[in-house]
Parts: sequence; C-alpha cells; structure tokens
Amino acid sequence: MTAAGTPGHGPLAGVRVVELAGIGPGPFAAMLLADLGADVVRVDRPGGAGIGVDPAHDVTNRNKRSVLVDLKAEDGPSRVLDLAERADILIEGYRPGVAERLGVGPEDCRARNPRLVYGRMTGWGQEGPLAQRAGHDIAYIALTGTLGMIGAADGPPAVPANLLGDYAGGSLYLVVGLLAALHHARATGTGQVVDAAIVDGTAHLSTMIHGMIAAGGWQDRRAANLLDGGCPYYGTYETADGLHMAVGPLEQRFYDRFVDLLGIPELGSAHKDLARWEELRAAVADRFRTRTRDEWTAVFEGSDACVAPVLSLREAPGHPHLAARGTFVEHGGITQPAPAPRFSVTATSVRGGPALPGADTEDVARDWDVPGLTKDGG
Repeated sequence: MTAAGTPGHGPLAGVRVVELAGIGPGPFAAMLLADLGADVVRVDRPGGAGIGVDPAHDVTNRNKRSVLVDLKAEDGPSRVLDLAERADILIEGYRPGVAERLGVGPEDCRARNPRLVYGRMTGWGQEGPLAQRAGHDIAYIALTGTLGMIGAADGPPAVPANLLGDYAGGSLYLVVGLLAALHHARATGTGQVVDAAIVDGTAHLSTMIHGMIAAGGWQDRRAANLLDGGCPYYGTYETADGLHMAVGPLEQRFYDRFVDLLGIPELGSAHKDLARWEELRAAVADRFRTRTRDEWTAVFEGSDACVAPVLSLREAPGHPHLAARGTFVEHGGITQPAPAPRFSVTATSVRGGPALPGADTEDVARDWDVPGLTKDGG
C-alpha cells in the first residue's frame, strides 16, 4: 500500500471508503474519514474537478488515494461498482438523479453490496422544490436564517467564508450520518442511504437559538443579543495598529477581571445593565484603540478575562498554545491543520499528501482486488 493506505492509523483503520470526486463539502468529509484512518479511494474524473486548485496543494485530498475513472465511458460505471462492492462507505455530491443516470446510484451500488452505506452530499437535499437548483454555501445558509444572524446591525449580513454551510452544516453532518449508518450496517448487515443536505445541517446548528427565541431570550435581528455582537463584552475591537482583539467575558467574575485589566474598573456594575451597554461599548472601544494588538495580548496574558488576539490564518500556527498542541502540522511543505479530534489509543496523523489524480490506480487495484481498474484489467 501507499502511505495513505497504510493500515493501523486511527480508529477507522480497516474501513474502506469510495469518494466520487467533487468539490467542497464532499471531499472535506472524505478527508475527515481519511484522517481518522479509513482507506479512502477518490475516483477522479479525466480533466479534474474544475476547482482551479493545483491538486498537489489541495490538502482536502490528503491521506487518500486516487484512481482515474471516466464514468461516461462504457466501462466506467462497472469499475466504480467493483469498488463499491468492496467498500463500507461511498460518498457522492452530484445533483439528485445524476448518480442514477451514470449507473452508480444507491440501488446499483447496494445491489452489489447490501451492507454499503451510501452518502449523498448536497446543498438542498434529495427532494423538495429546490432540489434540482444550483447553489452554493451562501444561498443555503441564507434560507436557514443563519446567515441573517451574522454581522452588524447597520450593515448587510457578514459572509462567514464557506465554513458555516459547506463544512459545519454539510461535511460534519455527513460524517456523523455515515458513521451512525456504518454502526447500524455492522450490527444488522444492512446498509442505507444518508441524505446530508446543507440546509438541514445548518438549520440544526441553530437549535439553541430557536429555543431562545421561543423563550423570549433572543431577538430575531442582528447584533441585538448576547452572542451575536449585540453585547459589548462579546465581540471584537480594533486596536491602535488596526488589528483586533476578541472579547468574551460573559460571566461576572471574568468580566470583573476584564474591566480591571482594560483599565475601566468603574464600569464593573454595567455587566447586566442594558441601559449602560452603549456607554460600556464606547469605553471599551476607546481603551482598545490606545494600544496595539500585541500590547493588549501581553496585558491579558495568563488571565481569565476571556480575551484573545484575532490572528490571521498565517499567524495562527505560530501561536504558542497551538504550537505546543501541534494544532497545525507541516507536511510536504504545506502548513495545514492537524487531524482532529484526538484519540488516546488510535492516534491519527497526516500520513500522505494530497492524492494526485490517478496516481494510485495500480495500488488500489491490487489492495482492493479490483483488476478492472487498470487499463489492461479484465
């Protein structure tokens, strides 16, 4: 086996996953399974997925192996079905009905392997009025109400990159569903289809907020609540050098330490006094503008004031805490987040760099006993 397929790394060692190449949440979900030790074989299409990223730098394909299959060729579907027959999980991210038309839909695959867990990753889901419409993260989270929660009260909603929809509401829910269905399949011998829709997962993320709305503890508008920037001691503030500090001392004892270190102890009584929140916000903003981000970081260092510097993506790996934990690793010259979470017995690691399209065809054909994958295979 190649390094990415080496057994014994992580709690999912021995689990076989077929990933039909796509973009965004599907590949990230497959990466998470690969990080956890699964043998993930990515079925790449001739010409690539079209995301415009050099495959050698696409770290969402780390710890995987790649084979090249043209699903539109006469023998393409049979090659994928041969893999599915030997797999525990298959992941696809096409629009509803496309996999069926290609001959690799759930019924086709599970006819060959009744234990197979078939994961479907979409934005709108497999059914519903919008199921056939194109879309991206921003539209999915817009309809669920979550995008509308984020941002300043006097401006448009702030776009949280594609982290909230694609990856939190999409990839992570797909992985939870796949692992739950895999548990069921191993207990009963019967696989099933997992319909992971970003709209469903992102809506589910807001469960606590919906409960607070029902209880009258959350206003359905931006920057008007405890956790959305409406509270002056839960948000970000600009420093003298144009950078920012993040502030979050929600509890009274942490808030007391915060105002003391910030130099405004006279505002200690404003913690729960909503009538004084604007006064407090202005005072906090004024104080933070008197020093640089690094100077304020030093002031709050070692305290329980719940204050942290807002770091850039390039700065984050160098933070002493993250460096000590190994939160980021370097592999193949690329600094990237390490696998998460961590396990006390079955440790995980970045075992291999991004799988290059088709580079592992012969190894996978041998290891999975699928000779038809190779050009001269039967």
